[in-house]
Amino acid sequence: MSDELRELYQEVILDHGREPRNFGKPEAANHHAHGHNPLCGDKVTIYLEVENDQVKDVGFEGSGCAISMASTSLMTETLKGRSIEEAHTFFRRFHDLMTGSEDGAGEEVDEEAFERLEVLSGVREFPMRVKCATLCWHTMEAAVKGERTEVSSNE
Repeated sequence: MSDELRELYQEVILDHGREPRNFGKPEAANHHAHGHNPLCGDKVTIYLEVENDQVKDVGFEGSGCAISMASTSLMTETLKGRSIEEAHTFFRRFHDLMTGSEDGAGEEVDEEAFERLEVLSGVREFPMRVKCATLCWHTMEAAVKGERTEVSSNE
C-alpha cells in the first residue's frame, strides 16, 4: 500500500472515529444487540429498524478505540436502506477482508459501497485489532437474528 493511500485511510478512520455517523438510537428501532471487546474495552449497542426484510434505519451507541468507532460508523452508513440479505453478505465480505478467509467469496455486493469499507483493510496487519473492527459487524448479525446474549470478541 502506498504511503499516500495509507495516509488517506488513516484520515478516514480518524474522521469516523472522532465524529461517528449514525451515533444514537433510531426512534423506531425494533432490533438491537450489545457487543463487548474485553481486550480493548470497546462496547457497542447496534440498533436497527427493520421493516419488510429491509434495514430502514441503523444507529449505535457505545465507546471504543478509533478503529472500533470508525468501523461501526462506516457499517451504519453502508447498511442503511439495504436488505437483510445484503447486510449478511456485507458482513461475510467484510469478515473476509479482515481475516483473509473466503467465506463470502463470490458473493456479490455493491462494490462501490464495499470500497468505502476497504479503508479498514490495513487493520488485518494487526491481528489483535481485527476484533476491534469486526465487533460491530458481529453485533449487527446478532441484532438481526434477535439474539439476546452479549456478543463478545473474546470468543
